[in-house]
Amino acid sequence: MAEQLPLHFEFRVNQTFNDFFTGANQEIVTHLQQCIAGLGEQQIFLWGKPGQGKTHLLQACCHQAQHQNLSSFYFDLAKAALPDPFILNGLDEYDVVCFDNIQCIAGNRAWELAFFNFFNQHRERGHKLIVSASSAPNDMGIQLPDLRTRLNWGLTLKIQPLTEADCISALIFKADQMGFEIAPQTGRFLLTHYNRDLASLWNLLEKLDKASLAAKRKLTIPFLKKILDEESDG
Repeated sequence: MAEQLPLHFEFRVNQTFNDFFTGANQEIVTHLQQCIAGLGEQQIFLWGKPGQGKTHLLQACCHQAQHQNLSSFYFDLAKAALPDPFILNGLDEYDVVCFDNIQCIAGNRAWELAFFNFFNQHRERGHKLIVSASSAPNDMGIQLPDLRTRLNWGLTLKIQPLTEADCISALIFKADQMGFEIAPQTGRFLLTHYNRDLASLWNLLEKLDKASLAAKRKLTIPFLKKILDEESDG
């Protein structure tokens, strides 16, 4: 089976459900966990703006599938030019399949038809499909009517953005996982002076952690200003 697939997905070890700051999205996490466990919907369509954690959640689904001895596959359709639809061959045999940024196939006739056929075969086997997009199913521009209909099956969930208080809590949560501390006022300073999407904030935390260790200094606001100034100059 696996040899039919020319691509292997990048398994991110730090993107599990335990590593995800839920904010107002605990219900989404619960639905995804129940789906993988076979206790909920067979299909979930997850959508929201970039930087809200869709990739993390799909990776977390694959982690949970692995822990339950289920075969899983993840692919981000926005990472590069669309590959040949051949990568769908054999995927119907996988227990859990996650496609990130499914909107990227909209308008591509070969991909829409191939995905429609994969969808039917995968569903007939009783396997789980979880896809993400930047918009709701009917707003993606899918041209094949039958595929558009199928993408509306199952459960459609919208990720709720984090409030400012949530973002500060998320920074403290993530820093704690990485082994260092961030005070609430420090988190507030970062939100005021830096991009608020989660991916950018996590990348910033990694840089701050390394800078703090190298300088053997705590993450005070004056030290943060120095680091951010150096980054902007660079």
